[in-house]
Amino acid sequence: MKTISIDKSYGGTQGVYVSRSEACDCDMTFAVFVPPQAAEGKRPVLWYLSGLTCTHANVMDKGEYRRLAAELGLIIVCPDTSPRGDHVPDEPDNWQFGKGAGFYVDATEPPFSANYRMYSYVTDELPRLLAAEFPADMDRQGIFGHSMGGHGAITIALKNPDRFRSCSAFAPISHASVSGWSKPALRKYLGADEKTWRAYDACSLIEDGHRFAELFVDQGTADSFLEDGLRPDELRQACEAAGIPLKLRMQEGYGHSYFFISTFMEDHLRWHAQRLGK
Repeated sequence: MKTISIDKSYGGTQGVYVSRSEACDCDMTFAVFVPPQAAEGKRPVLWYLSGLTCTHANVMDKGEYRRLAAELGLIIVCPDTSPRGDHVPDEPDNWQFGKGAGFYVDATEPPFSANYRMYSYVTDELPRLLAAEFPADMDRQGIFGHSMGGHGAITIALKNPDRFRSCSAFAPISHASVSGWSKPALRKYLGADEKTWRAYDACSLIEDGHRFAELFVDQGTADSFLEDGLRPDELRQACEAAGIPLKLRMQEGYGHSYFFISTFMEDHLRWHAQRLGK
């Protein structure tokens, strides 16, 4: 692991790091905020997964999480959204696929299967590195994210309910196998058999029997991607049918940007901290 930068913030440290990823076969950059309480012992971990076109830096620069994370004693981990490098296959003119659009899946279709293994990177490789290099209490983990990252957070939590104590999302892609945003990407990453897509679709995972204790979702009513891309009502219906408690707040007049995310970041951090502190 190589340190790119470390800056003191609210008594803690905001670091940016790079390490070689076996899962993605490239160097991967990630950010970690360590609160001041880590000087006294291991702290709970909250993973933040970003959305389409983003890197580790978007939430780090615009998410406004450090003040409260320092107060609550939370480690915040911000991975990148895809593999990077000249050798990584890409569609440069397609912002919904390729670099910046890994969708947190393990691709099975060549040539993407060689690098686009973001599920394994986020759930296995990066956690092992975090546990080895940072004062992280891996028995107290939560996960949240935005848009594509909200999709990633919910699907990962549903498949790993024993690992994560909490899960929330800002404007998640709730039904990835039918969403206009994600369906073309899943076809390229996973192949034509749509049954295989269900493993990376929140609504489908719930329909197939996966469960999580409770979910918390904020969604802006003025989000231009609400109807086709995000489909929160379908997540609501799936949770109701499965008996999963879902706190879905429709925030009047808010869009899809970090103006929306930063406004409600405090609510999400406090919600996670209550569950990670138990």
